[in-house]
Amino acid sequence: MSSNRKGKLVLYSGASGVGKGTILGEAMRRNPRLRLSVSNTTRKPREGETNGEHYNFVSREEFEDLISRGGYLEYAEYCGNLYGTPKQQVEELLEQGYDVLLEIEVQGGLQIMEQYPDVLSIFILPPSMSELESRLRNRGTEDEQTVQKRMEQAKTEMTMQNRYRHRVVNDDLETAVNEVLDIIERGE
Repeated sequence: MSSNRKGKLVLYSGASGVGKGTILGEAMRRNPRLRLSVSNTTRKPREGETNGEHYNFVSREEFEDLISRGGYLEYAEYCGNLYGTPKQQVEELLEQGYDVLLEIEVQGGLQIMEQYPDVLSIFILPPSMSELESRLRNRGTEDEQTVQKRMEQAKTEMTMQNRYRHRVVNDDLETAVNEVLDIIERGE
């Protein structure tokens, strides 16, 4: 990538199970200038997740050490695990001219908006809460207690959607991907 053009920082959030990852995967396949910031987390990998690609899986001690050195753009605790965006990685990609997507939960998103008021922010919404619950159950990755916890979290997260500059409803994947790509391309 040429360094004539500095990349855009794109904040990308939405409720758990809303299809953020599916939309992002397709958007990145279509736009070679997009790069996803790989977050650090203290949670264990899920089936099929690769360290360094989906997340950097680190110990709580390693995570807290980087906090103490000011190495995160943002970090938060979610469902008992720590998640954070490593600052150095993001800054390097932006300097190389890539548009960097920060796929993070709302708590971290609000931290990013405070530090970077001009960040391009996008919130992904489900067509309805009942559809979201159905998607979470159909994933088959969580037990009933976790599904209920994620639904409560989703309701809380969705109260923050108006803090984001753009909102996209993931009812139809193709439409949602096109909307996200258009927002990033316009950059406003």
